[in-house]
Amino acid sequence: MTALQKKDVNPIEHLTPEDVELIGKELDEIRQGVMDSRGEADARYIRRVIDVHRKIELGSRAVLLASGFPPAWIAGTIGLSIAKILENMEIGHNILHGQWDWMRDPKIHSTTWEWDMASPAEQWKHSHNELHHTYTNVIGKDNDLGYGIMRVDEDQPWTPMYLGQPLWSFINACFFEYGIAAYDLELGAVIAKKQTGDPEFRRRAKQVLVKIGRQVRKDYLIHPLLSGPNFVSTLAANFVANIVRNLWSNSVILCGHFPEGVETFEKKSIDGETRGEWYLRQMLGSANISGSKAMHTLTGNLSHQIEHHLFPDLPSNRYAEIAPKIRDLFERYGLNYHTAPLPQQVGSAWHKIIRLSLPNGWLENTTARNLPVQLAKLWKMTTGKPRVRRALLREQAAMAAAAA
Repeated sequence: MTALQKKDVNPIEHLTPEDVELIGKELDEIRQGVMDSRGEADARYIRRVIDVHRKIELGSRAVLLASGFPPAWIAGTIGLSIAKILENMEIGHNILHGQWDWMRDPKIHSTTWEWDMASPAEQWKHSHNELHHTYTNVIGKDNDLGYGIMRVDEDQPWTPMYLGQPLWSFINACFFEYGIAAYDLELGAVIAKKQTGDPEFRRRAKQVLVKIGRQVRKDYLIHPLLSGPNFVSTLAANFVANIVRNLWSNSVILCGHFPEGVETFEKKSIDGETRGEWYLRQMLGSANISGSKAMHTLTGNLSHQIEHHLFPDLPSNRYAEIAPKIRDLFERYGLNYHTAPLPQQVGSAWHKIIRLSLPNGWLENTTARNLPVQLAKLWKMTTGKPRVRRALLREQAAMAAAAA
């Protein structure tokens, strides 16, 4: 296994093949222990969360019937935002992972659940469960890593196009559900390959358009109409709640795989990958968020991203229980259990987005004193002739290597 990021110290070079396989066996035992102990307490948990979500949503929509009254608008919008976050993170995401299929409840099952998102559940399960969780943080295989629109590693060649990365990353965060729908469709690749006429693509595109139409009618027509004279204020409340949910889910997902220090991997690194090596990749390629129980619930327990990526099919309410065992395993084998509070992880992820939008080492080598010179150099890297740009990029890369 080789981390794509070239480092002076390989974080796993001290592990022997026997160590890796022992890690895998210990993790298998932890997983099996939870699988064997699933029961009524877990079933009560998910049913209670669904019940709370529905009450919050219905109560918030009732309050928004009077959304022309500012306090009602504020209370209803906050409640609806929380309801949408709960449905998206702790309920929809985890049900669609099959975490509750063992209950054999047709109403809470990965094959029947449809969530409050633009992306149809069927398409999301393929792109997320089958691809992302199999190829976690493998450049060119895991499209969740940067969603095909971001430079995510120093070894990816820099081009001027990436200067816009912070802006389009923020726009994508605001309208995240639509970005996910386009990503699940592999829209960019289909357009690039001129395959929009493919019957299978057309079938899936129709699914997405039907789902988006259903969501738009619900949030921007039916519920606002029920508010009568408060149509516009209720529509605005729904819009704000969707933006809040999108920004929250995007932030949680960024924290899980994109902060500084989380590893990315080359395609060749997974050739012949063993079960133990797959586990190790999940451990190195994920990061946790520390915080309260309420925060864990609102993140869908993706605040326990390391545990989730090791065991994506375990009930989410059990991740906190096994987290100390996983952390102990990291410590015993000399690995970094990457965890930090939400603001720190979000800040780290956005620092990386900005850093990688620039040529390697540019941000690190820029100070208040040399800023004019660095900006002039960046301008030449962006607009200069190819020969000049290549020379400046080589010079910048050499400076970055020397500084490292």
